[in-house]
Amino acid sequence: MVIERKPAAWLTALILLAIFTCAGCAKVDEQAPYIAHEFMLDTDIIINIEDSRAPQISTAVFQRIAQIEKKMTLFSQDSEIAVLNAQAGQKAVEVSADTHYVLTKAIAMSKITRGAFDPTIGPLVKLWDVGSGLARVPGDAEIQKALALVDYRSLQINPDSDQLHTVFLPRLGQVVDLGGIAKGYSGDEAKRILLEHGVRQGIINLGGNVMAFGHKKDGNPWRVGIQNPLAPRGTYLGIVYVSDKAVVTSGGYERYFIKNGRRYHHIIDPTTGYPANNGLISVTVVADRGIEADALSTGVYVLGLTEGKQLIDSMDGVEAIFITNERKVYTTAGLKDCFQLTDGDFSYE
Repeated sequence: MVIERKPAAWLTALILLAIFTCAGCAKVDEQAPYIAHEFMLDTDIIINIEDSRAPQISTAVFQRIAQIEKKMTLFSQDSEIAVLNAQAGQKAVEVSADTHYVLTKAIAMSKITRGAFDPTIGPLVKLWDVGSGLARVPGDAEIQKALALVDYRSLQINPDSDQLHTVFLPRLGQVVDLGGIAKGYSGDEAKRILLEHGVRQGIINLGGNVMAFGHKKDGNPWRVGIQNPLAPRGTYLGIVYVSDKAVVTSGGYERYFIKNGRRYHHIIDPTTGYPANNGLISVTVVADRGIEADALSTGVYVLGLTEGKQLIDSMDGVEAIFITNERKVYTTAGLKDCFQLTDGDFSYE
């Protein structure tokens, strides 16, 4: 079994940010961009802003993200999500307003994607354990047992109007995993804090989840590179031009393992229990809010090109880029004039 590992994402992200935010500038700004970096949420987070108070503002953003991580991580036994999972099948657990909101939003996105995105996917994620160094191909019986625990509709969340925010997993062994939505929420919160401090434009990169808010100082939109899923990290196949948008990509090209010549990635289809296999190698969702773009990118990847594109086409203010294993690139109508394919090895359909 071969475990594929990728280089540190923040180094290539810094290069991409420098290229995309500065290319074409006629003059050097009087104030150079401030770039801050921290490793949080199990990924590299980069803030790129211009402000005389940038160090203090960036610290406030990282402190807020740390709060979210402490509540929602699976890498701590005392996080709110870990406690919720430990009490599955036993009793309801009181959670913070943050966790209650993200769980409520996760259920809403599950309904929109018809279960292709499912926050109760945890038993299957644990079973495959892709990216841990201990990944393996489970047996069919194991997968069926885990599948029986995956059902977003079983997650019981009390109404937001109640004074206490309680959540209950009714089945012993159920596991909530917010890895497909927490980064999106963190990006939204980061943007909120920056705006509250008077920062009107900048880039926040949470391990590939990009929040581009405002526009460049010259009035032009931000240029965000779309990763070539068949090339090393930092190699882009196209550029999407955006202002005040979250740009989130999901794909099976970064976390995977190879067993007996077959590649298994980390995005599990909640209906089959196996890694999604529908001809897509990556999906990028462009939306107003990161929390929606994050969940949709996973759900649409699982749905596949036809169903996924139909879903995005039916939603207001949401667009997507689909890349197939045949090196074909498809976009929804709203990105026709905002996306530029730059790699000749791919064809734009």
